[in-house]
Amino acid sequence: MFSANKRLDRAFKEASKIYFDDSSKYILFSDCHRGDNSFADDFANNRNIYFHALKHYYNEGFIYCELGDGDELWENRSFESLLNAHKNVYLLMKQFHEEGRLHMIWGNHDMVYRNPRYVEKHLSTYFDPKVGEDVELFCDIKYHEALILEHSETRQKLFLMHGHQADWWNYLFWKWSRFLVRILWKPLNVMGIADPTSPAKNYKELIKVERRTKKWISENDNLVTIAGHTHRPRFPEPGDIPFFNDGSCVHPRSITGLEIEQGAISLIKWQIATTDDGILKIVRVLLEGPIPIKDYKTH
Repeated sequence: MFSANKRLDRAFKEASKIYFDDSSKYILFSDCHRGDNSFADDFANNRNIYFHALKHYYNEGFIYCELGDGDELWENRSFESLLNAHKNVYLLMKQFHEEGRLHMIWGNHDMVYRNPRYVEKHLSTYFDPKVGEDVELFCDIKYHEALILEHSETRQKLFLMHGHQADWWNYLFWKWSRFLVRILWKPLNVMGIADPTSPAKNYKELIKVERRTKKWISENDNLVTIAGHTHRPRFPEPGDIPFFNDGSCVHPRSITGLEIEQGAISLIKWQIATTDDGILKIVRVLLEGPIPIKDYKTH
């Protein structure tokens, strides 16, 4: 269990499979770190951008895959506080879920969701004060360690995970990390001091995690792999090791993600822009792609 290769092997072997084709439309976000709207809630700065983007994808018929760390359950002890802070977001996600268009992966910051009983207890219903009783939220939702998107015609596979499988500290000792974050780093975060155990805040750790993941990919027939965790967007060229990263939803003033549409993949950013007449609006910016997924051939 101390080997990144073994953790990645197991995640791939046990991953649920989803079939897609060139008519399928997917949006992949991760690392939203939805919090309680306190000063320590990094998601709060981008919540309007995120909600607008997710509403766009809902209206356009996309399937939403969240690649881990959607909920910030290291700094916060209960999902209820997150729901109360960002109810519009969760009710939109509920619409995706009810239409079979929501696939969830757990990361190190929401690793409690790997326990189906925890998920059922905390996410199935919520108390609605308007009607004075519990109502459905994410009924029968399942969280996964990893997912495989397989093209129904070409049989090409895309391996989706959070990415902390290559980060031994945040996979094996996540409870210790959670303790440190709650007791020590959350109050320091308010003052601008970053958690040094996080690869998103520690460049040396980030490089180690990426190197281990790329090594595993190259040893597994250059399997197209998509992750989050490091918060650093990655979009390789065909011929390079096919390791993608969707970035995060807690960049300063923007969110990044990956779109899969018409058999091609793109790296996109949503941000606030100013029009010539001084109106602020949320816009989608294409950063890389689209590149046909079939161009990322395995050996």
